[in-house]
Amino acid sequence: MTRGVDLGSTAARRLAELECCEIAPGLTDAEFARIEAEHGVEFADDHRAFLAAGLPVNSPFEPEPGVFHTWEQPWPEWRGGDQTGLREQLDWPVRRVLEKVETGGHWNRAWGERPDAPEAAVEVARQALAEAPRLVPVYGHRFLPAGRGTSGHPVLSVWGTDIMCYGTDLADYVDREFRNPTPEFPDDWAPRATVPFWREYS
Repeated sequence: MTRGVDLGSTAARRLAELECCEIAPGLTDAEFARIEAEHGVEFADDHRAFLAAGLPVNSPFEPEPGVFHTWEQPWPEWRGGDQTGLREQLDWPVRRVLEKVETGGHWNRAWGERPDAPEAAVEVARQALAEAPRLVPVYGHRFLPAGRGTSGHPVLSVWGTDIMCYGTDLADYVDREFRNPTPEFPDDWAPRATVPFWREYS
């Protein structure tokens, strides 16, 4: 638990030092309990400590003409605000995999023989994904695995079955995303997802 708290606090301090976003007072224990009950997730210890130290919030967004943005409000609206956007972020990893299954672009051999009908294939995949570890949004389509009592997982950039690590842990991720944006790691070593199912794609 102490390692997770230290890691999350370090990540929060680094983000605050960068002054790249507004940071509101951190989430309280009561707010964490409400969020976890409403959405059926448990924050990892480092993620929880990060959000308890200070809650990053979205600034008014003015899109640049011709520039694609995955989310106009990339920081999850944990305290309130755009709950539709929050649900979309929470559902993103599973939904994107199911979309690829539906179009015939993906099938995991561990699921058995693929049904001929797209809707049947999607249902098989949906049931399998229900057993996969939940991923909790950190920022946009960057995620940490859920799980109280866990910490130190790499932060994952998730786009369907295209998954890459954007940091060896939450503190490293803050540096790579906001200080000197670069997801690249040395050619002879790169972190991978550390939880079942998702690590098959990283």
